Amino acid sequence: MFESLESIDRDLFLYINGWNHEFMDPLMYLVSNKLFWIPLYVFLLYMVYHKYGWKGLGYFAMGIALVILVCDQMSSTVIKPLVARYRPCNNLEIMDLVHKVNDRCGSGFSFVSGHATNFFGISVFTYRALNDKRFLIPLFIWAAVVAYSRVYLGVHYPSDVTAGALLGIFLGSVVYILYARVSPLESEE
Repeated sequence: MFESLESIDRDLFLYINGWNHEFMDPLMYLVSNKLFWIPLYVFLLYMVYHKYGWKGLGYFAMGIALVILVCDQMSSTVIKPLVARYRPCNNLEIMDLVHKVNDRCGSGFSFVSGHATNFFGISVFTYRALNDKRFLIPLFIWAAVVAYSRVYLGVHYPSDVTAGALLGIFLGSVVYILYARVSPLESEE
């Protein structure tokens, strides 16, 4: 059963990773870079400031820091070493079939995707903190594009990013629930 699922995951990876084009390579590489998103981070911080003021922004920043800490530690320090799954670009069975961008593969293990965990965790926390339905779809499209870029770049299987997304949604929600209990935020609108 597990071998069958792994085979489906590998075939789906090769299919998705095979949808590559020289125009998309630099774009997917940028999308996967956390620094590329600084303008979006600044915009989201502004939206939080606009809604909650300086005090709210401070609480939000602490909440986001906790989301990143929890998501990163859970994905990279706990789960990846336990599962110890090689990245597709390091998998001897398929590495010659993998489309890599800038000949980069990444180090460490593949399951779960830390990028997917972090970006989905940040998205759900931010959406809940802003409490504004206009942000739901854009935030989750943002996280999904980052997750897709990880498969495109050849560093994660589809199951890695799917599990990372689910883990990020769960952890982002848990951190938000704790945050809502201690944060004295009220909208300044």
